[in-house]
Amino acid sequence: MPPALPPILAGADGAAGRAIDCYCTDRQGARVELGQSICLDVGGRRFTAQCQMSLNVPMWREISNGCLSSSLSGRFGAGQTLPQSTVPTIDPVPVHTQI
Repeated sequence: MPPALPPILAGADGAAGRAIDCYCTDRQGARVELGQSICLDVGGRRFTAQCQMSLNVPMWREISNGCLSSSLSGRFGAGQTLPQSTVPTIDPVPVHTQI
């Protein structure tokens, strides 16, 4: 009976025995780590996608329609202040003072 073969290391480079770095890239070729989310614009459609692994291949998975943005450019000119509202955006929940 031939000797048992050693187990193959998942994600290892057979020649050097090092772990292979897995990551996604954005449109400019910049590295995006697994688990990070970015806004993608594909064919005129914008969505939030997360870098994930599928069948040992890094890939982008859509996690929501549209993209979050903190930019208000184009809405307010220079020197204008943002409008303030005294109305809460959600209904306040009563607080129980006795615990």
